Amino acid sequence: MTKTKVLIIAYYWPPAGGPGVQRWLKFVKYLPEFGVEPIVYVPSNPSYPIIDDTLLEDVSEDITIIKQPIKEPYKFAGFLSKSKSQTISKGIIPKKKQQTPIEKLMLFVRGNFFIPDARKSWIRPSVQYLDTYINDYNIKTIITTGPPHSLHLIGMELQKRAGVRWIADFRDPWTTIGYHKQLKLTKFAKQKHKNLEKKVLQSADQVIVTSQVTKKEFSNITNKPISVITNGYDRNSVGTPPLDKKFTIAHIGSLLSKRNPEVLWQVLKELVAEHADFAKDFELHFIGSVSEEVLDSLKNNRLSNYINNHSYVAHNKAIEFQRKSQVLLLIEIDSEETKCIIPGKLFEYMVSNRPILAIGPQASDIENVIKDTNTGSYFNYQDHDAIKNTLLNFYKAYQDGSLQSHAIGLQKYNRKTLTETLSKLILWEL
Repeated sequence: MTKTKVLIIAYYWPPAGGPGVQRWLKFVKYLPEFGVEPIVYVPSNPSYPIIDDTLLEDVSEDITIIKQPIKEPYKFAGFLSKSKSQTISKGIIPKKKQQTPIEKLMLFVRGNFFIPDARKSWIRPSVQYLDTYINDYNIKTIITTGPPHSLHLIGMELQKRAGVRWIADFRDPWTTIGYHKQLKLTKFAKQKHKNLEKKVLQSADQVIVTSQVTKKEFSNITNKPISVITNGYDRNSVGTPPLDKKFTIAHIGSLLSKRNPEVLWQVLKELVAEHADFAKDFELHFIGSVSEEVLDSLKNNRLSNYINNHSYVAHNKAIEFQRKSQVLLLIEIDSEETKCIIPGKLFEYMVSNRPILAIGPQASDIENVIKDTNTGSYFNYQDHDAIKNTLLNFYKAYQDGSLQSHAIGLQKYNRKTLTETLSKLILWEL
């Protein structure tokens, strides 16, 4: 059977590590099973803040991958301060009072001279190259995935030039994403972002988002069809390791400055002080980058001796940590803007058979997913007593050997199921 070709324009691709690469890596993996032949376009010399070579195992040799070079300012910023540029490119932005003059300068330049983002120089050469490629290979549909949102501008121009159907996938929002406020945007820059966002949303033939909150937000900007396709979990070869002997609470992924749950550290400080057995059994594991502000908060709550900081690990190793930890920790920034954010790790958490303790804003999409799947407990930043009681209940179940989650309705978040939904969007007009 002849498959329908679709050109996917992405920035993050193996060996890039972190959550940004997972979504389209998995879609590309399963699309051929649903009558779609994906052709992937990515930069040949990207500046990835995290590398994970193990993700290359998910890239089939049968997939066509085309590459073109990109010029990125992070490489030049490294001459000023390599460590600062790498930290900011990972999304770890220090609090305003703690920013060095170099960090302030880099954030101002990034926010006001590189709109919509630091990959804008890739737009023109990509359009020129892909316009010819699309014509030569008779491609009817293209997909852009952002951030970086510069890629949507590639899609918008190709839609005009080549007459293709264009699907814009937003893994995160654009102008309402939390870090936008930290980029020191001028009034002119803010308006330019909003104008570009509106233009993209009103031009794309189809918009895909990862949460219901983002769909509602975008529906106020455009009348174009918007579909919610969340991230998900995939089958993998990682076995089920023995559970940790200690009462381990593990956070997988970056813990940024504003993602700092003081209420949880206070609760843990109290539990350690009030329960000798808890103090003896408790360990806090961080797998990923942790900001200095978070570490300082833990130190102030006298929890430093309980920390095991593993930094970034390969994805399959992260899965192993998820499956052997007693409790999995999920933290989101307490703000209106983060209600729509559903971290990709949540879906892998849900199939680990370990209970989730999540803290975030009220009425968030995370809360709805956790409650619908019965995979853990969700709290707001004001829920001190409820968090404390839940942790004590988790600890008692740990002592009894009965601590686990009792998940329901997870199949709809399987990567293959989600890809089938995507394939219908790609094929419906053809």
